[in-house]
Formats: sequence, structure tokens, C-alpha cells
Amino acid sequence: VQLQASGGGLVQAGDSLRLSCAASGDFFSISHIGWFRQAPGKERDFVASITWTGVIKYYASSVKGRFTISRDIDNNTADLQMSSLEPEDTAVYYCAARWGEISDYVPQADYWGQGTQVTVSS
Repeated sequence: VQLQASGGGLVQAGDSLRLSCAASGDFFSISHIGWFRQAPGKERDFVASITWTGVIKYYASSVKGRFTISRDIDNNTADLQMSSLEPEDTAVYYCAARWGEISDYVPQADYWGQGTQVTVSS
């Protein structure tokens, strides 16, 4: 499975931004797709995930209520709509997928896309 992330950029606090992850390859090898992020000097953290069917969603507590993950089944993408962005959201965001749950309790992935930088200025 190949993952291609896009949509990062520089925004101001309070702004919105949408990330997109385009997936290709053997979709029978994944059941969940989602996003992680890594801020400078910090570990990579789980952000949000969604089942490949689009039915079940998981969110990190730090983004719940501000971020929304969705699936475009026709185009094989997983999008992350980010609202009310804060400087603390500044990080490189990675798209990821695996066969099995991806969540705060299972912050793992088998497939990774390249990162996309999100910078939120105050």
C-alpha cells in the first residue's frame, strides 16, 4: 500500500486546513487509515483514524472537537479537516494505515506516507 499525503501549509491560529491522504495498492491489506504527527523534538503521536469502510472513527483527546477525519471511498482518500488550529498543532503530519485498529491505544501502522508540514503561527 502506498500513501501520498498533501495539504500542509502555514496558517494562523484559529484558521482551518485540510489534509488529504491518497491510497493506492492492495486495499485488502488494510482495515484502518489515519494520521499521526510529530512536532520538533517530540515523539510521533496518534491524531485520528477511520476504518477503511468509513464507519468507525478515533481521535486523540487533544484534537477531538476540532479535527474531523473522513473517507472518500470513490477516490480512496482519507481526509483530515482541521479547524480552530493552535500553535501546538504545528508538526509534520503523516498518513498511515494497517490491518487492525489505529488509535491512542494502538498507535501503530504498517504503511506510512511521507510527511506534510503544518505550521500554525500565533
